Amino acid sequence: MKAFRLEELERERAANDGAYLQFLRERNMSVGLYALDAGSVDPQQPHAQDEVYLVVSGRAAITVGTETQPVARGSVVYVPAGVPHKFHHISEDLRVMVVFSPPES
Repeated sequence: MKAFRLEELERERAANDGAYLQFLRERNMSVGLYALDAGSVDPQQPHAQDEVYLVVSGRAAITVGTETQPVARGSVVYVPAGVPHKFHHISEDLRVMVVFSPPES
C-alpha cells in the first residue's frame, strides 16, 4: 500500500516552488497535486494522456475543448488526451488532484 496525506503533499509541493507535484507513478497511471493561486493563469497545454481532475479546494472555471464549467471542492472533470483545457477565473486558491493514464511522460 502507498498512502498519502494532502497536507504533507501540499508542503512538499510548496517547498519545491512548483505548481505541480507528481507523488505517485505506476505502470498504468500517475497522480499529482496541481496548485493555482487565486488570480493566476493556468499555463498547461494539452497532454498526451487522459486525465481526471478532482478539486480538493478552491474555486475556478475550467474549459475543456469548447465546454466551460465552474468547479469547486468535490468537482471531478475528465479530460481526454490531446484536448485543450485550462482552469481560469480562479477566485480561490485551487488545489487539484490529477490522475494521468497512462502515466505522464
